[in-house]
Amino acid sequence: MSMTLIKDPDKRDDPPRPLLEHLLALRDMLIFMAVAWVLCVIVCGCFSRHIFAWLQSPMNALAAQEANGALAARGPVDGVSVGLQIAFWGGTALSFPFLAFAVLRFVFPALTRREKAVLMAILLIGTGFFITGVWLAYYETLPMMLKVFRQINEWLGMTSEIYFAADYMPVILKTLFAFGLVFQLPLIIFVLGWFGVISSEWLRAKRRVSIVLAFVLAMLLTPPDPMSQIIMAVPLCLLYEVAVWAVWLKEKAFMEGRAK
Repeated sequence: MSMTLIKDPDKRDDPPRPLLEHLLALRDMLIFMAVAWVLCVIVCGCFSRHIFAWLQSPMNALAAQEANGALAARGPVDGVSVGLQIAFWGGTALSFPFLAFAVLRFVFPALTRREKAVLMAILLIGTGFFITGVWLAYYETLPMMLKVFRQINEWLGMTSEIYFAADYMPVILKTLFAFGLVFQLPLIIFVLGWFGVISSEWLRAKRRVSIVLAFVLAMLLTPPDPMSQIIMAVPLCLLYEVAVWAVWLKEKAFMEGRAK
């Protein structure tokens, strides 16, 4: 007798409901998501000073910045502008678990238990990929990126002792989010393969194209130095291979299930 962690995984617990109830549930979901996002933005705004110090630390690691270690304001409203950017981007990242919870609460009744388990696993893995991308950007890419930019400035004869916060923060925030979002691409490939949109054979045939695209994407999203591009492109290629094998295993399990 076979055992499974999910009892009756194909059972759905969503009885037929009128369209109005679905619309009301959709309205409640959107309201919950909006309130959660606004609250997270407010929280990040309250802690924007500490977040700003954390985002500034890659610049402070440069030898030329050890003396002052502070970003300058170009005008009186720079503090407001930077604070709003930190609140918006930080609140968006912080609200992701709440937004995902709202979406799951809305769609879960229409899914089987097996589909719920797969979706939860995908969300957890996607969160891990996002954190990994941000970690690589913060600890590996940003220090090299700032060093390259400083060397270019000095080569052109411009001073690198003063950086303005209004110019610095958008670059840092966009780099962090770019890495986090790019690391979702292999997961998207796996989801498409899981639902049969693409096959593992097709993915293997496009392996060379995917490697080229990974390095092109890294070239566009990282500073013009080879090491930063490698830091983004190599993990993407490895994750692509993981997605290919995961799709193949799913196809194999499906074929074995049909054979039984």
